Amino acid sequence: MLFMLIVKASKNSEGANLPDPELIEAMTKYNEELVKAGVRVAAKGLHPSSNGIRISYPKPGEKPVVMDGPFTETKELIAGFILIDVKSREEAIEWAMRMPDPQGHGEGQIELRQVFEAPELSGEQ
Repeated sequence: MLFMLIVKASKNSEGANLPDPELIEAMTKYNEELVKAGVRVAAKGLHPSSNGIRISYPKPGEKPVVMDGPFTETKELIAGFILIDVKSREEAIEWAMRMPDPQGHGEGQIELRQVFEAPELSGEQ
């Protein structure tokens, strides 16, 4: 089962403030544990939304609208993600609970979401 641990953005991540060395070390150790356990598929941090582009489709059938960042609603933004392949929802929660506060400063928030896989989308099980 694939799950994505979505690291939510904060004022610090949107301000392009890099984490302190202790947090970088803790996150490195956490990622090494994921790799050693054979569950990490991918992990990346994202640049602030000031470097982002948002494409929206406000009217069906019409051309999409392109908007350059930054985007103001920090709580709706993503700062990074880790994709894991685990045996159960419970295991995914266990791994998410082990992640250090990804933002530090008491601002960290992780959203855990299961990824649709091909058999689910085609109706096969």
